[in-house]
Amino acid sequence: MNENKAIVWFRQDLRLHDNEALVDAIAQNQFIVPVYIFDPRVFIQLENLNIPKTDSFRAKFIIESVTALRNALLEFNVNLIVRVGNPEEEIFKIARRLKTKWVYCNRERTQEEVLVQDRLEVALWSIGQEMRYSRGKMLFYTQDLPFPITHTPDTFRQFYKEVGRFVDIRKPLPVPKEIPSYEHYIDLGEIPSLIDLNLENTVETNCKEEFCFKGGEEEGLKRLDMFVERFSKLKSCSFFSPWLSQGCLSPKTVYFAIQESENKDEIIQHLMVRDFFRLMGKKHLNSIFIKGGITQNFNKSFSQNTDILNDWINGKTEEPIVNAYMNQLKSTGHISLLGRKITSHFLVNTLNVDWRMGAAYFESILIDYDPCSNWVNWNEIAGLTIDARHYCSTNYIQLHKNQDPENLFLKKWISEYSVI
Repeated sequence: MNENKAIVWFRQDLRLHDNEALVDAIAQNQFIVPVYIFDPRVFIQLENLNIPKTDSFRAKFIIESVTALRNALLEFNVNLIVRVGNPEEEIFKIARRLKTKWVYCNRERTQEEVLVQDRLEVALWSIGQEMRYSRGKMLFYTQDLPFPITHTPDTFRQFYKEVGRFVDIRKPLPVPKEIPSYEHYIDLGEIPSLIDLNLENTVETNCKEEFCFKGGEEEGLKRLDMFVERFSKLKSCSFFSPWLSQGCLSPKTVYFAIQESENKDEIIQHLMVRDFFRLMGKKHLNSIFIKGGITQNFNKSFSQNTDILNDWINGKTEEPIVNAYMNQLKSTGHISLLGRKITSHFLVNTLNVDWRMGAAYFESILIDYDPCSNWVNWNEIAGLTIDARHYCSTNYIQLHKNQDPENLFLKKWISEYSVI
């Protein structure tokens, strides 16, 4: 019997709800084989900065999320195959061994991820198999937008004007009722530890207030419920941004969950900004990673002084607010959007350090790192986008002082202020 079998390659969609790749694979095949690959290239040491590409905070969150996904699939009597290696090689081995027909996955758009999926696609063609791509990162479907990706407005204001009240959000897909498992005899593989990934196991659990970030779909849905019930007056979705970044939460699920919240408009705007940044990444491709940025302005001169960078990383600058935020970031892997603006603006526009070095550090340390959101944000701070004039002229430090006139934040994150 010629059975239709397909691999579902989980990437940054570590969930069962609103998972288009999973739903399509189930609908079009008799059996599916779920796979997750820990790519060691994601955890390498950046020798020029002496930091890992992915530090322990996010790595721990990913490990927890994959563990939760494996457990969720087991409730359907389905096993998740886990490997540590290059995805284009590991998935090819599994596909050839099991004689599957397709590999279903979310399509990624940034360079490193695109290279991986392109190499895998070519390898699969050699054995008569194909990739089938889905979407899962955005609030909107690109085919629902009133413009092609290449014509996406280059300012969020214009994007919001054309999209905000005119494009409907599709309902999230439900968790499948059944997941047809294929009985195979391939080693399921162990989920690696931080030490296995050559990372220091120094992450301290800090579950006080907003800093309890445990990976996994169930934890993400709990956080969303808690936000709706208890924190609806907050104007930031940073309380569940780590789960959005790893795909433990769907942005559509968040959108419909917060409809009764007092500040739903602000939350929806945050979700739309995420989409805007992703579309900027799709439109401008590798420009978001290079010195001249989106505007291709190579005339700016930046220092690459690692001593100055390290003082910034370690909270040893002449600006206490910057130091407080950098201490918080180093201790938790997370800071607020305002904190990111303050620290990045200071590094680029006061210390005159190459914006790409700051972006690389944020990529390493942030538990909720997303390629497009991070790098386009840094483009803006460095004055390399059409929107940059506003970001470069805003006094973010003063904004913080207005919000915290009693210096409570400084007292919490800088020891010498704690006795004041």
